Amino acid sequence: MCQVKALHPLQVMCKDYSMVPIEQIRSFISTLSEAEKTDLLRVVTQELVNGFPGVESTPGICGGDACIVRTRIPVWALEQWRRLGKEEAEILQMYPTLRPEDLLHAWAYADAYHDEIDGQIRRNEDA
Repeated sequence: MCQVKALHPLQVMCKDYSMVPIEQIRSFISTLSEAEKTDLLRVVTQELVNGFPGVESTPGICGGDACIVRTRIPVWALEQWRRLGKEEAEILQMYPTLRPEDLLHAWAYADAYHDEIDGQIRRNEDA
């Protein structure tokens, strides 16, 4: 088990670079001041927002739905094709500007935001 070392109130490092058990993280958080916890929350929130580097949502583009970067291809459309049984190779042929890693980003986003994607699929089926 590694020892957690606080380099800075928001920098936690394990000496052997292994994963830090959540119990140690909770213990460490309890030592932070309210201001440090607020800053930590800001950092974690930013990480969550940027957790899908291959996916972006832009107001006014595709209704603000999450799309693959560099494109106007919504994640919900790709996920719908996957649910309908299309193979990744088929999807890539249908969308020649996509790269295999774009699909990996789409699947990760769709898995993380399942309810959002379901709603977008339903909304577009009803349109």
